[in-house]
Amino acid sequence: MTAPSPPPFDAERALRMAARTFEIEARALTGLAARQDGGFAEAVRTMLHCRGRVVVMGMGKSGHVGRKIAATLASTGTPAFFVHPAEASHGDLGMVQPGDVVLAISNSGESDELAAILPAIRRIGVTLVAMTGRPESTLARHADIVMSSAVDEEACPLNLAPTASTTAQMALGDALAVALLDARGFREEDFARSHPGGALGRKLLMHVHDLMRSGDAVPRVPPEASFNALLREMTGKGLGFTAVVDGAGRAIGIFTDGDLRRLIERGADLRTLTAADVMHPGPRLVRAGALAVEAAEVMEQHRITSVLVIDDDGRLVGALNSNDLMRAKVI
Repeated sequence: MTAPSPPPFDAERALRMAARTFEIEARALTGLAARQDGGFAEAVRTMLHCRGRVVVMGMGKSGHVGRKIAATLASTGTPAFFVHPAEASHGDLGMVQPGDVVLAISNSGESDELAAILPAIRRIGVTLVAMTGRPESTLARHADIVMSSAVDEEACPLNLAPTASTTAQMALGDALAVALLDARGFREEDFARSHPGGALGRKLLMHVHDLMRSGDAVPRVPPEASFNALLREMTGKGLGFTAVVDGAGRAIGIFTDGDLRRLIERGADLRTLTAADVMHPGPRLVRAGALAVEAAEVMEQHRITSVLVIDDDGRLVGALNSNDLMRAKVI
């Protein structure tokens, strides 16, 4: 038997259904704030002082939300992971240890898989936090702390598919994570340590010394060097500039490709010039221990493509250009 053909597509109706969904879910979130009480604050306090980890559980759509909540908690300073309730009854409950906090998510509070392991969870000696839409449910009765994720209606026109309820669960999980990171004094630097591969991690963890050219790769000449020697050094190292350093190894000037073009345009007699004659004194410098993003800011502010890198004593130890920063995805 073949399935009946769907009715003709109505674009206007699709847009009306979208608007209705947004309205219902917005009302659900507004109502969610009014439903929070001491249970939310106690959940935050308990997770903040947890000696173990926060173990998140949920079945079906609540499980998908739970995975996201666990990931958000873990990335914002609260050690957390997800355990599937069905797998928990077949051995994975061994992941839950005394001192942990279990966050169990179920809109109905009657999930069979969760209900089956509630007695075992209680015997382990953990704090059980319930996120449920029914405070009189089995899950809520077993829990130490209950947070309401109740909604008045689902966005589904049949009032069956989890829609507004999962939106409420997601928002309540985000609220937990935000309240916890605030209570911990969690900072950008802490977030970056959990996200070393992300853009923020690169900006807050990558230092100039991680990216700079160093040693013989850094073009440098003394101030008395002839123009020919300066040009050989600059072209040989391929960075489009050379530093001019004094006897103590401190950068006192820089000469770039652009400077060379301007000298040629003026018709200067290059054979008679020394590095001291043509260099720009007071070059832009950054310290090797500075964040790479700070070097990027110096380049942007002064509209240059390279900076010289110095150590804490002011000696030249490296060079960095915009290509190095782009390869590292700092800019």
